[in-house]
Amino acid sequence: MKKSRRGLIFGKKCLSLRTLIARGSYLKHNETMKVCEITGKSSVIGNNVSHSNRKTKRKFNPNLKTKRFWSEEEGRWLTLKVTAAGMKTINKKGLAAAMKEAAAPKNVY
Repeated sequence: MKKSRRGLIFGKKCLSLRTLIARGSYLKHNETMKVCEITGKSSVIGNNVSHSNRKTKRKFNPNLKTKRFWSEEEGRWLTLKVTAAGMKTINKKGLAAAMKEAAAPKNVY
């Protein structure tokens, strides 16, 4: 991986920093991914569509909230980044069952 004027070079491809960030393959050290720890929902790339049907790229971010949940088994508070749908899942199934069935890979958070 080399740096060039336009971006980073991977093999023969030169990808701009904006492209790498949009794909989620380049993160700064202090940034964390916008991924729900329960449902696994993450950012999605789409289009803004104007009245003249002109399309420009945009990003749809999940409705993430940082929330503390009380864990009965561990006897302590757990801080999770969850979406509104993830909170509903925890309310319905309980924290322990939701954590066992968590969709997000453990290496993300």
